Amino acid sequence: MIDFKQYEVWFVTGSQHLYGPRTLEQVADHSREIAAFLNISTHIPVKVIFKPVLTTPEAIRELCLEANSTRDCVGLITWMHTFSPAKMWIAGLSLLKKPFLHLHTQYNREIPWSEIDMNFMNLNQAAHGDREFGFIGSRMRLNRKVVVGHWQDDGVQADIGIWVRAACAWADSQGGKVARFGDNMRDVAVTEGDKVEAQIRLGYDVYGYGVGDLVKSVNQATEVEVDQMVQAYLDEYDVSPGLMPTGGKHPALREGARIEVGMRNFLAAGNFMAFTTTFEDLHGLAQLPGLAVQRLMRDGYGFGAEGDWKTAALVRAMKVMSAGLPGGVSFMEDYTYHFSASGDKVLGAHMLEICESIAANKPKLEILPLSIGGKADPLRLIFEANTGPAVGASLVDMGQRFRLIVNKVDVVPIDEPLPKLPVARALWLPRPNLKTAAAAWIYAGGAHHTSFSYSVSAEHLQDFANMAGIEFLLIDENTQLEDFREKLRWNEMYYHLAKGL
Repeated sequence: MIDFKQYEVWFVTGSQHLYGPRTLEQVADHSREIAAFLNISTHIPVKVIFKPVLTTPEAIRELCLEANSTRDCVGLITWMHTFSPAKMWIAGLSLLKKPFLHLHTQYNREIPWSEIDMNFMNLNQAAHGDREFGFIGSRMRLNRKVVVGHWQDDGVQADIGIWVRAACAWADSQGGKVARFGDNMRDVAVTEGDKVEAQIRLGYDVYGYGVGDLVKSVNQATEVEVDQMVQAYLDEYDVSPGLMPTGGKHPALREGARIEVGMRNFLAAGNFMAFTTTFEDLHGLAQLPGLAVQRLMRDGYGFGAEGDWKTAALVRAMKVMSAGLPGGVSFMEDYTYHFSASGDKVLGAHMLEICESIAANKPKLEILPLSIGGKADPLRLIFEANTGPAVGASLVDMGQRFRLIVNKVDVVPIDEPLPKLPVARALWLPRPNLKTAAAAWIYAGGAHHTSFSYSVSAEHLQDFANMAGIEFLLIDENTQLEDFREKLRWNEMYYHLAKGL
């Protein structure tokens, strides 16, 4: 569902005619070499396309317009090999709608001490050419990422790759569609938000559907489709004996399969990238869709429970960022705490809908009571999550702006078995600790729903927030609560004043 082969970034080099045709030929040769090298880097998941060296305002403007209209182009990597007077860039950058990364590098790694002359100096001017370009980016108050270092360095390629993944998620969001089956959970505040502003700021459109629209698609599922889905369950999971073809609960398995077929067909027909459900709106469905949601997330769809469309879109964005990386992304909720002398921890879970991409073991497919929703016992996959570093991210609507909050965490093994808890789950230590992290999260207005990932980093999410022009807050091992609260106060002033800039 997520294919980076469709995307490309353009490698764009700036120069001028002052130095003569020979120098410009060398600039072009060096730029081709760097673009070709980045194109085969294992860190960068999309094609890197060399573009002719830009030396005039007209050429820069045309390239920016071309980038805007090229669907496959997710952004530009810009580099000033020589001195490129930045007034030439104003018209083009004013029109550019795609994200750009400023690569501050130079062709040669080291100074050739015994051979360096003025010809070398005139050719290799990125040390001050990029500063001229950097000024105009700051003067125009443009969001961009700056990466510094030699282009062959592994760390430089990794930083570019992180930005590229965020740019792909940004491209995916532009014109993306989120389906809401039913409305938000009644009386809940944080799952509400301004959908029009979200489309203006983040690019995706949120569509509402009555659950009857989904039920119609479920009822249209053919027996052949249901048979194929049931066989997939039997092949992929440790299925409870009662759900097997000879078991007494097998009809419930078929009903769950029918729900998944209907949801898949509906989402595919509407070209949706994410969706929501709510247990308060299930009329016509036999079960709350649990297993279906888990499997759809595994395949790349974003999801939010109780009508939480912001989290659904964020899960999708993080699915795109993480494509091809180990670790997984899931919808998540901080469910309950473990206050202990051995370390305060958070048990994360949800009623049913945790993505199997974060599973540490082969999931068990069970049917058990839920005690909420008022429907038949639902199917669900039960598993322990992987251990290791992860992030939890929350996108909230603060009224005058969107805020993205990220907490770095460390997922640890569960202290003891949980034989009576019939849901997928993860246990983690928030950084710097639960006391500070939870207080900072609450001061920031973070939601109880998150998008949770082992493969997406805080840097991915910060790059994405910069592309969107939204507020970004990080809670990590360096967080001091009073400093964090001070930042919240300064941010309130900044975002109020920034509207007039």
